[in-house]
Amino acid sequence: MNRGPVALLATFLAALAWSAYRPHDPLTWGLEVAPALLAVALLVATYRRFRFTPLAYTLMWLHALLLLVGGHYTYAEVPLFNWLRDAFDLSRNHYDRLGHLAQGFVPAIVAREVLLRTSPLRSGGWLFFLVTCVCGAVSAVYELLEWVVAEAGGATAEAFLAFQGDVWDTQKDMALALAAAVAAQLLLAGVHDRQLRQVLHCSAPDARDRDESRSPRP
Repeated sequence: MNRGPVALLATFLAALAWSAYRPHDPLTWGLEVAPALLAVALLVATYRRFRFTPLAYTLMWLHALLLLVGGHYTYAEVPLFNWLRDAFDLSRNHYDRLGHLAQGFVPAIVAREVLLRTSPLRSGGWLFFLVTCVCGAVSAVYELLEWVVAEAGGATAEAFLAFQGDVWDTQKDMALALAAAVAAQLLLAGVHDRQLRQVLHCSAPDARDRDESRSPRP
């Protein structure tokens, strides 16, 4: 196995152990960390068949760390962002906003890679539009999941929702995810395309034959 993904997995497991040690709210911890655990399990299970670019793996690792930190403290009580709130006289702890930015930024690169490698799509307008739609759908599904959890858990789900008194919290979260998805494609498409070409060039001949027709144009 490539050392990069192994190192990312090892540091994730170390962070997971820290996060699981005496979290602020065990129920919230489980809800927040579950997506990261499912994603890691899926990535490990499919590693030999579909290896992502270093950029995609690194972004997914960073997103997972955000979830682990948010799960440990709850999103409304992350100490650094409490300090920022008090130091700059902000209305709330904004760690959950950072989480929703990542919820658009990271899936944009992941979706872009999957679509380029498994569909006839090429870099361009349609790819940009569809990746943005995928990220919007991911954000919407997560907000629906929060609603279901709130209905099931009642007051105990408040830490998971992290509304902090903002009645427009859901809409703002989705808007941030969409903006981040657009930003990720504008900022990282060039780097991503170069890494995709390297991954396809170094892949096994049979995998390369399948993917070359879908690789991004130089």
